[in-house]
Parts: sequence; C-alpha cells; structure tokens
Amino acid sequence: MKLSIIIVNYNTYNLTKQAIESIIKEHHNFNYEIILIDNASSDGSIYKLQDKFKNILITQKLRIIINKDNLGFAKANNIGIKLAKGKYILLLNSDTVLKENCLEKCIAQIKKDKNIGALGCKVILANGELDHACKRGFPTPKASLYYFLKLHKKNALKYGQYNAFHLDENEIGEIDCLTGAFMLMPKFVFEEVGGLDEDFFMYGEDIDLCYKIKERGYKILYYPEAQIIHYKGASSKKKRFKVIYDFHEAMWIFYKKHYKDKYGSFVTSLVYCGIKMKYLIEIFKNLFK
Repeated sequence: MKLSIIIVNYNTYNLTKQAIESIIKEHHNFNYEIILIDNASSDGSIYKLQDKFKNILITQKLRIIINKDNLGFAKANNIGIKLAKGKYILLLNSDTVLKENCLEKCIAQIKKDKNIGALGCKVILANGELDHACKRGFPTPKASLYYFLKLHKKNALKYGQYNAFHLDENEIGEIDCLTGAFMLMPKFVFEEVGGLDEDFFMYGEDIDLCYKIKERGYKILYYPEAQIIHYKGASSKKKRFKVIYDFHEAMWIFYKKHYKDKYGSFVTSLVYCGIKMKYLIEIFKNLFK
C-alpha cells in the first residue's frame, strides 16, 4: 500500500462526498486506501456516505470508522492513521477537491528527497484566491504582531513572515508549516514525532505537527505544481462561538508549548492579552454577521 488518505467527516455529507469522488474518479498508478472517520455526526451523513460508496467499501478501498463522540480533528486523525497501511499518509479535509494528477505529482515529488518530512500543495479557495494557510511561517510573537497590525500590506518581504511572503505562491520551496487541509508525509515521520497533539481540539494541530517535524531536522516543502480547491467556510459566513473559541485557544496552547520558555513573562503576558483581545473582537464581529 503506497498511500493512506485520512478524511474526517462531521455533518458534511455533500462536501465529503465531493472530496472522495475527486479521488476515485481518477486512475492512480499506485495502491491507495481512504480511511474515513466520522466524529459523531448528527445529520446521518456517515450512513448516506456508506450507501453512496458501498462499491468501494466492498473492495476495502474505503474504510469507515464511526466515533460515538466528537473527539476533535487531531484525535480523529490519529485514530485513522493507526489503522493506515500506506507508506505515506495524507491528511485531507472533507471540504476539499483534488485537481488533476494532484496525488501523482505529490507522491513523485516527496519520493525525490528522503529529508522531506511533510509536503503540501497549492490550495485555492472557492473564489480563486490562494488559501494562505497552505504556505506559512511559524506564529512567533514578532510575526504574529506584524500580521495582526497588517504591516505585511505595507512591506510583504519585511513583515510577511507569518504568510511566508518570501516565497512566491507558484514557487517550490521550503517553508515552516502547511495546512492540515492537505498534508502528505511518510508514515514513519508522523510516528516518529508522536502524531497530532490531541490537546488541540480543532485548529493549530497542523502547525504544531510541522513544528515537531522541523525540530527533527526534516524539511517542510511547499509544492504548488499540484493543487486542490478548499471550500473553506463554505457552509456559513457566521461562525459558531465554539469554533471561534477553539481557534484562539489553539494559539495559546501552541505558544505555551513552544514559545513560553523562550520569552520572558512580559512578552508572554502581552501574547496572552493579544489573543484574548483578538478573541473578543472576533466574537463581536460575528454577532453582526
């Protein structure tokens, strides 16, 4: 088995169906499996998906795991990856669509260099713009401050570390971190770094994973020759309060884990207040959407 594709479903029948169809409609020159983990969906989507893809369930090209509770993105992926048989694993969001030959291009590229710990493709949003999450720098206090103050709009090269503006969106190159919407890696690397940190319920686990991979001396490669479409937030412009909370809580978890000991209490206090202020701003903005 060359590749195990891990997808988490949570009340997203149409999107998940679309993602799986974009995989199976193409002929692939390697063996692969899709492991679909349902996080206690309440809309019956997993049973509709079972019926829709019963033909590939029979052939075991697709395997389905149904969780009794919503365990979060990190834990659900870890469960799926423990069952994965592939030499490589691909974390793939349910709200994505693979473009032509995406998997072939990525597998061929990652095989060229044994020092690649994770590879990500170019991710395009539904409106045709780049999803900047696919090509990022680590959220250091300085990079995050520049981003929060939008200084990158004045001078992208000087202040754009957060979005890795040093690298053009169509240029192959090393970066700090990728998005969990599409992240390809050798399974042994994933296991070596201890998998996804389950302290992150949703958001931040992909940045943390990349941080651990780079700590081990592996490369994180952005590879725009392959592309996907990401229907990010397609279902609603208004976010649930828990989603906003999880997003900002992930920032604080990441900072405490990787940066707290590197910076003094003054910087840590500023970071904490900054995250809380941003959280309150997002809550306020969300109320009026």
